[in-house]
Amino acid sequence: MDGLVMAGQLILALSIIVSLHEFGHFIAARAFGIKVEKFYLFFDAWGVKLFKFKKGDTEYGIGWLPLGGYVKISGMIDESMDKEAMKLPPKDYEFRSKPAWQRLIVMLGGVIMNFILGIILLAFVTVHYEQQYLPVDSIDNGIYAYDLAQKVGFETGDQIVAVNGEKIDRFNDILTQSNLMGATVTVLRDGKEITITIPDDFYKNYTKKAKPLFIKADNFNFSIDSVKDGSPAHKAGLIAGDNVININNIEITSFGDFRNNIAKSKGETVNFVVLRQMDTLNLSVDIDSTGVVGVFTNLPPYEYKSYTVSDGLKYGLSDGVSILKANMKGFGKIFSGKEKATESLQGPIGIATIFGGEWHWHRFWFLTAMISLILAFMNLLPIPALDGGHVVFLIFEVITRRPIPDKIMEKAQMVGMVILLALMVFVIGNDFWKHILN
Repeated sequence: MDGLVMAGQLILALSIIVSLHEFGHFIAARAFGIKVEKFYLFFDAWGVKLFKFKKGDTEYGIGWLPLGGYVKISGMIDESMDKEAMKLPPKDYEFRSKPAWQRLIVMLGGVIMNFILGIILLAFVTVHYEQQYLPVDSIDNGIYAYDLAQKVGFETGDQIVAVNGEKIDRFNDILTQSNLMGATVTVLRDGKEITITIPDDFYKNYTKKAKPLFIKADNFNFSIDSVKDGSPAHKAGLIAGDNVININNIEITSFGDFRNNIAKSKGETVNFVVLRQMDTLNLSVDIDSTGVVGVFTNLPPYEYKSYTVSDGLKYGLSDGVSILKANMKGFGKIFSGKEKATESLQGPIGIATIFGGEWHWHRFWFLTAMISLILAFMNLLPIPALDGGHVVFLIFEVITRRPIPDKIMEKAQMVGMVILLALMVFVIGNDFWKHILN
């Protein structure tokens, strides 16, 4: 059942992303009077179609191979390799008869649509699901620096001033994927500004299995608000209103201290010194293997800010740009040899596992937005057969005012298709090795 849920989420996400990508090409082509012969979700390889109908000059349909989609634009050298049609004189409604700047817009239409989709979905997730955020200025006592943060140079009590020279409003913006791949953070410490550099390879500390504590807004006094029935805390005798002041002879002065010591004591029995009204008690608590104690504490004394629609669009754009930066950095590391492609690239199976075996709409829309942005970036790579390859040729034509000969375009298209096929075989094979065979 989990596999069906994963597959369902992946297919729905790809259907949305691919349909809008192709619609971007379609609407741009039609705006310039270019005939679109086919509009297909998924590929109708070897002519096998699940569904089709014709309206006007365009055949709409769904193919059987869920690895993308396409629009067949009349008079364009594409994956259909329709050489016979290209031998005929250009017609007014064909792609090749239009000015280079119009053809460039048509080729960028899909990427632009994917980028817009990603931003809108991120804005929706922000406003509808997250609803509010913690402003940096609200954290009066500064951050709590866990062990990993201390290794980089942070200290508990540091107040965030700027990231990469720019002031940030949301506290969580420091923890974006692109910043964890290298950033400079300015903090205020003892009245002086200090610059801390997050290393380029810092993100390697974060894996599917390990999500270490880094910096959190946990530098505040706390007390136990409630205790879960049957939990280690309940069995040890902790009750609402207790103040934990010591764990295994380590003084606890903040929620960060409490959280840090619990995280280090998974699967162990620890001694809590608890202040209960006017009494001091010693209690033995069995921490389970996941680090769960079973207590709920008072809320942080910070003033959260609600998102407005304009905030959602603003932060949707900034989050989208951050995702694109992280992917650019990631591809740069693969091409430079700093990262292994087998570890960094994900195919359909790998992406499906990220969605997970349970359908959570919050996660679904966020991942759909992220995939849309990643596909926008990948489609701009200068590989023939991708939009980016066509864009390179068209920019060359705009600059030189000479079109690329059809024979060169055809050969480039064939080379690009071979590259894409090889890449597809690699990522799918890699998926099988990582997620099924291992």
